[in-house]
This record gives sequence, C-alpha cells and structure tokens, in this order.
Amino acid sequence: MPEYPPQMSMFTLAGSPAAPVRPTLVPQPPVRNRVEEAPRVITSSRDELFARAETLAWRLSADLGMPVRLAVTDNRSTMVSFRRGANVLQLRLHHMFLDAPEPVVRAVADYAGRGHRGAGGVLDDYIRGQQPRIRQFRRESDAELNPRGNCFDLQSLFDTVNRLYFQDSIQARIGWGRMPPRRRRKSIRLGVYDHQTREIRIHPALDRPEVPAFFVEFIVFHEMLHQLFPSTGRGGRRVHHPRAFREREKAFLHYGLALRWERENLGVLLRG
Repeated sequence: MPEYPPQMSMFTLAGSPAAPVRPTLVPQPPVRNRVEEAPRVITSSRDELFARAETLAWRLSADLGMPVRLAVTDNRSTMVSFRRGANVLQLRLHHMFLDAPEPVVRAVADYAGRGHRGAGGVLDDYIRGQQPRIRQFRRESDAELNPRGNCFDLQSLFDTVNRLYFQDSIQARIGWGRMPPRRRRKSIRLGVYDHQTREIRIHPALDRPEVPAFFVEFIVFHEMLHQLFPSTGRGGRRVHHPRAFREREKAFLHYGLALRWERENLGVLLRG
C-alpha cells in the first residue's frame, strides 16, 4: 500500500527511499552538477540566485562524493524533496536553504544523500525558524482548483463526507491535481492536503470509470483527517499519521474494502 502524502510536515520525501550511500570524498566536486531554477522562485537577482545555488550544490556534492542536480523553489508546503539515484542526487530545496549554516547543509546531505532520517529533526528546526520566508499567499499563476472531473465531482464527494463523518466541520477547498509526466514509478501520492491554504488535491489517476466511488471518497476522507490530526515530532522524525489519525480512519464505512481495492489495483494506479 503506497503512503499517502505527508503534507502536514514541513518537508516531504519525493521518491522511494534507497539504501544509505557511503560517500567518497574527492578533492574537487564532480563536474556534472547542475543547478536549475524551479518555477515561482523569489529572488532579488537571477545571477545572485544562481551563484548561491551553485555554491550550495558544490558543497553538497563535495560532501557526498556524487553529482547534485539542485532546483531552488518558492514552495509553500514542501521545503525539501529529492530523488536519489545510483550516480546522482536530484534535489529540490526552498530558497531559505541558500543561506543555511553548515550544520543544516550537512543535515541536507545526510537526509537526502545518505538516507539518515535522524537528520530530519535538524531540518524541521531550521524550517520552523524560517517561517517568515515561506510564502503564505497563492499567486494567480498557481494552478486553480477544479473539483469537476470526467467521472467524479470532488466537491460533491467532499460535501457528503463532511456531512457524514465531520458534521460539516472541515473547512477546505478541493480539486483535481495536475497530471504528472508519464514515467515508470514505484509510488503514487493519491491525495495532498496543504496545511497553510487548507486545500486538498486529488491525483487525476483516480478520475477514471474503473475506479469505484467509494475509493475516491476514502482518499478524500483521508486528506480531510489531516486537518484534525496534524503531524507530530517524535525521536527526531515527523509522524504524519499518528495513532489517533489511524484509529479515526477506520471509521470510514468501506475502510477494509478501500484498502483491499487499493492493494489489488496498485499496478493500474501506478500506470495511470
């Protein structure tokens, strides 16, 4: 069963975890580093941004002994995400990390490059101290939420779930997410809850006639629960689905059926 998205956390993991990498330090960083500017980044100077990002990429590359492809973002919820390959680390960081002190940069290398989950606590603490630098508002260029799909009206499902399970107490907007590029993948995020904007986005792979309505309702129900049960910190790591969350999740009428359908149709969803 794939994990639902950890959107209540300040940073998320993009891609499947890999075995920790034993770094090989080299005198000079590999020449295959690449710095990219992600959309909607805030910067006073494009040249200054690129120079600072390039410096950070070199520092991480030298620490890890492998090329780092760095994209700088202005995200509102996901501060750190990465995809770790055998020979390269693809990393997306909020622009706050361009000014990070050495212990935080080392924690990024440990967390994203070596798979040391304990370094997540250092990142959490740094992000909490940088909250004023996180954009709070939505831009007009941000993707608008559209609840109407080809097969399902998410607003109708949301209203029904809200009435049956939450006494209409959940205040959030809902819509279909963007269809990502088609590629071979090992996991899929079926839903996302944005803590700051109270927005729910459902993966468009579920907007198909072969997907039963009860399963879409279950994913909507799951994301609505995040508003009631925020993630917590424990032992230097984030717990995105605390015990109270999991217990409340079982209140869904078709809970067992939804889990079984997901398990039996995961391959179809991954190809979607």
